[in-house]
Amino acid sequence: MNSIILKARAKINLSIDVLGKRPDGYHDVKMIMQTIKLNDSVFLEKKLSGIDIACKCPWVPTDRRNTVYKAAEIVMNKFGIKDGMKISIEKNIPVAAGLAGGSSDAAAVLKGMNELFSLGMEEKELMQIGKQVGADVPYCIKGGTMLAEGIGELLTELGSLPKVNIVLVKPKISVSTPWVYKNVILEKIESRPATELLVNAIRAADIELLSKNMVNVLETVTIPKYQIIEEIKRKLLEAGAIGSLMSGSGPTVFGVFSNKEAAEIAHNAIKSDRWESFLTETDN
Repeated sequence: MNSIILKARAKINLSIDVLGKRPDGYHDVKMIMQTIKLNDSVFLEKKLSGIDIACKCPWVPTDRRNTVYKAAEIVMNKFGIKDGMKISIEKNIPVAAGLAGGSSDAAAVLKGMNELFSLGMEEKELMQIGKQVGADVPYCIKGGTMLAEGIGELLTELGSLPKVNIVLVKPKISVSTPWVYKNVILEKIESRPATELLVNAIRAADIELLSKNMVNVLETVTIPKYQIIEEIKRKLLEAGAIGSLMSGSGPTVFGVFSNKEAAEIAHNAIKSDRWESFLTETDN
């Protein structure tokens, strides 16, 4: 085998709580993450030497700044791989959107190289390497519906949600994740997610209870600076969403809909030149 192509799925956060700042500068979090069907395609091909990255999206770096480069380099060094790797990325997940697109691409590279070079790594070892690449990469390797703790790498399976219809809306702004976390004032957070209630709702497949109780404490930082996020949440609810939330540190907002028809109607109604919108669903 000289090449392989993989789907790199996006994720949304059904909740985010920030518990405190760690000595290493990261924050301890408690959040529920969910894979969705929106995906990039990652094509890996062996070459004589070096790491080449190709992507038509102008906002994606094709050098060492890209997480897929770091992922490939770690695997090559760990296993003494002399072959090179060409990595071609077809981007469908918006960049810097709170949807873990870069982390998911890196996870695909780790899984793909494991197959291409018959390295025999099991999921746990892949996740350990993924943690060196980025906090969301272990989750992206595993996928599904997970409670994530620590810096996001401590994962607990919550079972599989039934198919849930989602409309994603990404305004044409960029939000810095480090800036968001730096400006979280823990003492001023008034509303935190009821994580146990949300976990029970997921296990009972009670989508309405889940959707109406989603909370992301990072909104307390992002929304005051970027009012368009609140506007999108309101428009999704007006269009029939059961619940709406900002994913990650933003700026993407998603709405949960009771059925595909309702999601399609909302997706068509919310279209604007001020943002991108996507019709998708959960994936387990």
